[in-house]
Amino acid sequence: MDPQVKEALERQVEKEPFAKKLGLKLIEVGDGYAMVEMVCTEEMENIFQMTHGGAIFTLIDEAFEISCNSHGTVAVALNVNITYHRAPSPNSTLRAEAKEVSKTRKTGNYYITVKDDKDHLIASCQALAYRKGEKLPFL
Repeated sequence: MDPQVKEALERQVEKEPFAKKLGLKLIEVGDGYAMVEMVCTEEMENIFQMTHGGAIFTLIDEAFEISCNSHGTVAVALNVNITYHRAPSPNSTLRAEAKEVSKTRKTGNYYITVKDDKDHLIASCQALAYRKGEKLPFL
């Protein structure tokens, strides 16, 4: 992976307001790959005192965003399809791992999993990105 792109993405995640609000941490980034971590907090709970699906979606979306932009060009979401398998335990740490399945000049296909700190599968996702072909503006 281009070190300049890696550093730029790490910087952007550090200062991204929504990522900061939910405590998202970029653990690893590579070509077509990203791992992002989040600790489930009380503020993320739904009406059943379980981690809200929207919080889990946000974790997935962050990993997707980083992995599909890891090539140094702008990519945006076209479609995201998530399956929730189980609710995480309170205060657990979740990790989303995004892996590029295929990439063309215009699209990228990604498979993303979310696991908890006990290696339980929490959610899985198939996501499609549109690759605009423009250099990342923050490089």
